[in-house]
Amino acid sequence: MFMIVYAPALAVNDGRPLAVVHGMERAVPGLRIGLMISDEGQLIPLQDRDALVARESKRGEFPTLRSIDDNFRVRVMGWGKPAGIAPGGRAQFEFHVSLPLSADGIAAAAALLEAVAEEARAFWGLVTPFSAGVDIARQTKNRPDVLEPPPRGLPVIKSPSAMRLPEIPHRLGWINYWSAAAARAIGFPDSTRDADLLSRSRRTATGGWVVRLTDAPLDLDNPAHLDALKRTYEHFPEIGGRAAPYAR
Repeated sequence: MFMIVYAPALAVNDGRPLAVVHGMERAVPGLRIGLMISDEGQLIPLQDRDALVARESKRGEFPTLRSIDDNFRVRVMGWGKPAGIAPGGRAQFEFHVSLPLSADGIAAAAALLEAVAEEARAFWGLVTPFSAGVDIARQTKNRPDVLEPPPRGLPVIKSPSAMRLPEIPHRLGWINYWSAAAARAIGFPDSTRDADLLSRSRRTATGGWVVRLTDAPLDLDNPAHLDALKRTYEHFPEIGGRAAPYAR
């Protein structure tokens, strides 16, 4: 499974990258992120991981790190997105995490997403199995001359650079993190309309939400899962820049 969390751009001496690593380890008992993956793909044990992360973050960068447990491989990396291609013309920093589609990975997914997003002070984020993520990624219309519709009857969504605000989520995933600002922007929650989603949601310490679309990992070959994804898009037309701003 892959996770992406969209956060404000890193500042000088920003402590969020190190906080993200520490938060991940707190979220999953026994998780230890102690290896670096070199540009050549080699695993390098780290004697002082925290010093490395702090040093790289001063330069606005984040090293590619991996857990030391070969039976539960979690990888985390990150990079900046310049203002010219970012929503609302505001530079961002993206944290990317991969975790196995195993019983342990499924059990840890929501806690890891919450930890990364909260420590990054993120706008929004998601975690999705790779297979479903491929079709969701194909919803984005990056150019006017692209005429092929998205797969499976999913709605067309704008490119990230065309989004008016970074707080508005660009797309949906299996488990979604919406900051308090993101939730306000899309109008979540509505106690009547969102009763089903609220049954699989929880509030975070900062007032954001972790929202799971389906109990099991999203499988778009499952008609019930595909219907849940489509229905959630229908409930929140602001997601993907498909509607006017939510009236608050």
